[in-house]
Amino acid sequence: MTYCVGLKLEKGIVFMSDTRTNAGVDDIATVKKLHTWSLPGERVFTLMCAGNLATTQSVVSLLDERTKKPENRSPSLLQVPTLFQAARLIGDTLKEVIQANSDTGQEAESTFNATMIFGGQIKGMGPRLFLIYPEGNFIEAGDDTPFFQIGETKYGRPILVRAYAPSLSFAQAIKLLLVSFDSTIKANLSVGLPIDVQIYETDSLQLGESRRIQATDPYFRQISSGWRDALQRALNGLPDYPL
Repeated sequence: MTYCVGLKLEKGIVFMSDTRTNAGVDDIATVKKLHTWSLPGERVFTLMCAGNLATTQSVVSLLDERTKKPENRSPSLLQVPTLFQAARLIGDTLKEVIQANSDTGQEAESTFNATMIFGGQIKGMGPRLFLIYPEGNFIEAGDDTPFFQIGETKYGRPILVRAYAPSLSFAQAIKLLLVSFDSTIKANLSVGLPIDVQIYETDSLQLGESRRIQATDPYFRQISSGWRDALQRALNGLPDYPL
């Protein structure tokens, strides 16, 4: 399983993903699920993947190859005129890979499924964030849906819903996301560190801070223990149920 979040802010977008993949309790590995493409000063894209590992790696490889040798039938990510067309290209590529590996064609319940979060900016346009489904269609983040999650979403979502604000700084957003990831990691063994972080600042048109957070990272350990202690204090501060 996987946990990835794309968080849209007034200042830009923060992407965060875990790196654990497993095919059983005795077959666990670390795999990068956050990928970037850029032409500094012109466009910057980030893609995060959840689902069947063979499918997601094939999609990323095809997208990457086509940036180096574009096919005549369609432009590459580094050529599309808008973020909408970029999301459509990724959706079509995802659908193509799933259909090529499925005996019965494209199905929502296919074992070859994958879901993706895609975002970035092209010069002259605002930053955008998309959630791409296995069927190849997608939705866009907006004021009412300012973040997307894929993978094991249920444990970390309540924290994001309660504490998110579009005015958060990048530092505050990373803190919020790490609390969300810590709660997910504690509840589900299929999600684990290291955690990859990518920041994109609006109108910078270049990749921002990129970091891999290990289990031994002092700040992450402080967040994990601090959140546990804060929850305990909050619980103790509430009145006991009257019996």
